Amino acid sequence: MPDTKRTASGVLGGLAGLVGLSAVAGVLIAATVTPAVALTGTAAERAITMFDNLPSVLEIDKLMLPSNFYATDAATGESTLMTKFLEQDRTPVTFEQIAPVMYDSILSSEDPRYYQHGGVDLIGTTRAVLSNAQGGGETQGGSTISQQYVKNVLIQKCEQNAEAEPKVDDDGEPVLDKNGEPEVISREQALLNCWSDATTADGSDGYTRKLQEMRYAIALEQKYSKNDILLGYLNIANFGGVTYGIEAAARHYFSTSASQLTIAQAAALAGMVQNPNRYRIDKPEGSIVGAEDVLFNKAADGVIDEGANIGVLDSLLESGEITPEQHLAAADAYTSTKVRQLYVLSRLLDDGKITREQYIEAAVWPISPAVTEPTTGCKAAGGAAYFCQYVKYVILKDPAFGETAEDRQDLLNRGGLNVYTTLDSRVQGAAEAAMTQYAPSAIDMRQGSTVPSVGVFGSTTVSIEATTGRILAMAQNTQFNEDASAAGTAGVSAQVYAGDSEFGNSIGFSAGSTFKLFTLIDWLEKGKSVNETLNGTLRIFKKLTVCGETWTNNATKPTGNFGGDRGRVGTPMQFTASSLNTGYFAMAEKLDLCDIANVATKMGVTQGNGDPIKMDSLNTVIGTASVSPLAMAGAYATVANNGTYCQPQVIDRVTDADGNELAKPERTCSQVIEPKVAATAAYALQGVMNGGTGRQGNPYDGTPLIGKTGTHEEIQSWLIESSTKVATATWAGNVQGGGDIFKTYANGSPLSNIRYNITKAVQGAANAAYGGDAFAGPDTELTKQVLTDLPSVIGLSPADAQAKLEAAGFTVTVGDAVDSDLGGGVIAAQNPAAGKVAGGTSVTINPSNGQAVAVPNVAGASLDDAKKALRSAGFGNIAEGTCTTDASAAQPRTTGTNPAAGTVVNRNAAISVDYASANCRGGGNG
Repeated sequence: MPDTKRTASGVLGGLAGLVGLSAVAGVLIAATVTPAVALTGTAAERAITMFDNLPSVLEIDKLMLPSNFYATDAATGESTLMTKFLEQDRTPVTFEQIAPVMYDSILSSEDPRYYQHGGVDLIGTTRAVLSNAQGGGETQGGSTISQQYVKNVLIQKCEQNAEAEPKVDDDGEPVLDKNGEPEVISREQALLNCWSDATTADGSDGYTRKLQEMRYAIALEQKYSKNDILLGYLNIANFGGVTYGIEAAARHYFSTSASQLTIAQAAALAGMVQNPNRYRIDKPEGSIVGAEDVLFNKAADGVIDEGANIGVLDSLLESGEITPEQHLAAADAYTSTKVRQLYVLSRLLDDGKITREQYIEAAVWPISPAVTEPTTGCKAAGGAAYFCQYVKYVILKDPAFGETAEDRQDLLNRGGLNVYTTLDSRVQGAAEAAMTQYAPSAIDMRQGSTVPSVGVFGSTTVSIEATTGRILAMAQNTQFNEDASAAGTAGVSAQVYAGDSEFGNSIGFSAGSTFKLFTLIDWLEKGKSVNETLNGTLRIFKKLTVCGETWTNNATKPTGNFGGDRGRVGTPMQFTASSLNTGYFAMAEKLDLCDIANVATKMGVTQGNGDPIKMDSLNTVIGTASVSPLAMAGAYATVANNGTYCQPQVIDRVTDADGNELAKPERTCSQVIEPKVAATAAYALQGVMNGGTGRQGNPYDGTPLIGKTGTHEEIQSWLIESSTKVATATWAGNVQGGGDIFKTYANGSPLSNIRYNITKAVQGAANAAYGGDAFAGPDTELTKQVLTDLPSVIGLSPADAQAKLEAAGFTVTVGDAVDSDLGGGVIAAQNPAAGKVAGGTSVTINPSNGQAVAVPNVAGASLDDAKKALRSAGFGNIAEGTCTTDASAAQPRTTGTNPAAGTVVNRNAAISVDYASANCRGGGNG
């Protein structure tokens, strides 16, 4: 990388050593290049031997090339460049893709005898010696194109290995700073050193480097054709900053191609190669620092740079070939580069490569850059910046792209990869538009909140193809910026909210009720029906099973439902559609939380930091774990894909710079839940989108959908929905801090509703592009009505009775004491009675008060005897009841009692004795 901070005098002075070099090397050059010249003497022979012993084989590495990210148009199949990653902006071209005038310009100015010499130009070297000896002008180096190509190859080799390293002195000892700490040469400085070391010829080291350069150049011309070397040079040469190669230079400085360069443009670029950063024309204020920090090249306020020689223009003005206005316009445009351009034009004219008219036309042309900055980094990807960033993280962290982090970084920035991503512009466009329309990038989260802090509002949406795992779209409400200076700026972030810590530098967000999916799946995998009745009323759920052990809930008040819902007895079908927390707690009571966590794991969901999901308390059932939206989209896609989980992938294919196919990251699809379980889960989840909590996010375009909403307190909100083809997950909430998304408004709607609007738009676009089939029908066993055996607890103590019923899965209420002939305190009644009932039914039990007696059977006894028997049984309130006339009953005869015989009633209850008598008018004795 050329030095951007060298002084103007330093740039020229660095070549002065060539005078001494030429004196030392002249005989060696002559012997090698022109073997017909007879050389004698011991000194000459030794010099030749030394020269011949220098390494002659120069391995030419592949050029350092940008890596390109592409999106493919699904309709046309054409690939569109999204962005590049580079250290050197370079686009290699073939010999025919460069305008002939560019070859003429570089050869006339740098190496006019290129096609005559054998790698080292003896005439040019001698001329450089004489010119430098005379002084008074710019120092000439005499390097041929072959030598310059060698120099650039060596610079690139150095740059490819440049790393930060400790600074050492001439003795190899560490150099310490003023605090006694070892000084470090940064990688940036190491790159600059590659340039300065290769271009400085001062001292013996410089002479040796120059000789080695000559040796390589001679050997190079014995192996490659002149045209190959010339093309190689124009493809590798630096043209200032990160612009390398003639094609990138033409595009960057003039917004054209190398094949379309004009004479004036070609001459300007040819003039730059001598010192690219001094002569670059994309720095309006100047491109190189001179004495007293004066910036050179661009004239300021019409003042020509000190030392600039524009005598050519003066001569043209004096001869009348140009007007004063033309003279002023040409002289005032990037004057240092203009001087270099005029030199190149004069060489072209002298060599007969251009006419006098062409020369004058190019000379009076004011250097007019039309700068096109390279499309580089994810910021250049616009609304797809966060998708791009996710792709970048995959390349930087997946072993498919190198064993070490350094290898992968180098491959990205230098390896010339062509990365064809999974991005679908049809879905991505809708995601970007919806995010822009509905999700503000910065908002005061204190609205409607008593929390005295400002939360950072964020939102993301991500869509994944259910049958492949291909990520189709990813959008975020923030502005992408990786600059450290932008950190903490509201509405600006480089985090990928849809990703996790590995692929996004994000730890995810609390999943809320979207996490209930895994309880539903585990419920079905245990063979339980979505139509089993459970007690989902608001209460304290006292015990759960965690990895086979009992977890006890010590809370003093129950975990509530959204909106203060008191809950109800119902089924998992109903609990899912209404997202009832207490209903899912009732389901979890019958499961093991560790099994639920394992379901999440096999469906591709981990914590955002990469750790496995951990469930060890009641509230983990309703999604307290922080997870990534992408992982959750993949889990719902698994249900939609008949239980087959496809690992998310963001790269369709990768090629090298030559178009050869490379291995991409390995991503697989595997059956993780049974199809019947997936189909039955989908059956329940369709209720969410059709009349349930997710109905506002349904585009109602005829595509069958499953889905689930989720909230975490007042700070997070989710909606995930999926067709059989595409799943979309949208999150919106506080990234950090306080606030309340249900009480904070944007565009007239609470922030909590953003999830509906965005998901509806994005899923609608996905449905239009990919369609969707009907979901498979549910399994009959997993949807059957379930009745449970209710045991009898009559005669048990209240505590034993309650324990027995709860162990059987019933909720128990102890009612008031009832009349019973059982001992006081034992259970005398239960409602419902023992038998088959719906699971989760609430059972009321009543203890005995010990005050009841069974009415004895006195039928057939005389009326008097019946009364005596009742009194003997403990009843004191006895009266004659209904008399029935019976001629055969000379004495009144008892026919029954009210209450009837066997009835258990309180001792003080009134007992009526019915009887038959021949004469009912008198009745019996009382």
